Amino acid sequence: MEKNICILGSTGSIGKQALEVVAQHPEKFKILGLAAMRSIDDLETQIHQFQPKVVAVYDEEKALELRSRVQGRIKIVAGMEGLIEVATLEGAEMILNSVVGSVGVLPTLEAIKSNKQVALANKETLVVAGEYIMKEVKKHGIKMIPVDSEHSAIFQCLQGEEENSLSKIILTASGGPFRERRKEELVKVKSRDALKHPNWSMGRKISIDSATLMNKGLEVIEAKWLFDVDVDKIDVVVHPQSIIHSMIELEDASVIAQLGLPDMKLPIQYAFTFPRRFEGNLPKLDLKEIGQLTFYDVDNDKFPCLSLAYEALKIGGTMPCVVNGANEILVEYYLQDKIGFYDIPKYIEKAMTNHKAFTYQSIDEILEVDQWVRKWVTSQF
Repeated sequence: MEKNICILGSTGSIGKQALEVVAQHPEKFKILGLAAMRSIDDLETQIHQFQPKVVAVYDEEKALELRSRVQGRIKIVAGMEGLIEVATLEGAEMILNSVVGSVGVLPTLEAIKSNKQVALANKETLVVAGEYIMKEVKKHGIKMIPVDSEHSAIFQCLQGEEENSLSKIILTASGGPFRERRKEELVKVKSRDALKHPNWSMGRKISIDSATLMNKGLEVIEAKWLFDVDVDKIDVVVHPQSIIHSMIELEDASVIAQLGLPDMKLPIQYAFTFPRRFEGNLPKLDLKEIGQLTFYDVDNDKFPCLSLAYEALKIGGTMPCVVNGANEILVEYYLQDKIGFYDIPKYIEKAMTNHKAFTYQSIDEILEVDQWVRKWVTSQF
């Protein structure tokens, strides 16, 4: 029986790999809707291959251009309303949200309210508004399945375990492209160097986050809300081989790990098929070929973004939203070579200092904070 799926962020790294999974199993999955920010060339190719009912383009000018190309053969919608239309599309059973940034918050929320099963690869949804989103998940009784390799690993390890048996979450980090570089060298590294991840094929923004370890900081915040654990029960360990995707420690001191080659198609396929598994066209792990697995402490002096994320989570309220919004703007500046590597944590910390965190009551409040921090960071340059 086919599962009807919509993909937000279909032209990004996760979205493209998700469509590869769908293409490999046409008898199991059908694409009803696709959405992208502005990459309409890739989107047009996907339209021809998968024949969705509705396609959204966030950039309204690009939506008009795509509409003229397809000439009425398919419904093209635009802007945030378009993303939400795809996220709530009638007949869709699962929504994969793989857009990058806080733009993913509202589509996730509306998908939940429409009682869709959500496969979440947009970590900013829970970083920005985790408490609010998870209350809605419980209210509507839907299943939110993580797609990030680390959170998918934890989700898989927890299957069959009693709810109160979890003692600790151990997130693994590759260490990024600069793990072995000295701090003095990182002062001068350019974005082109940061984009060369040793293990994973990722989008530009996530690649920079991996280089600064902010990616791991955001994952710590996301894990807190996904798995309902206190911040002091979430550890990070550097694991350069990226074979153990994350671990859990249980109350009896057992540690359970999920292993696999660094390939995002496995957690994507698992999200699509949960609670079942089936064979996919995925590479197999050969531990003899890997040889050894090594682990190291995080160098918080060299990579301060992780500590800032922990601090934001401990402060709580609106502070994680501030960290996320500041980081998004600063990463974009770094990609344009307008700022240096250590300007990212420097101005995130400044933004935190200039914000008095509060407990938000509505999604509109948290989105206002998101807009405030973006304007504040922009005003600094």
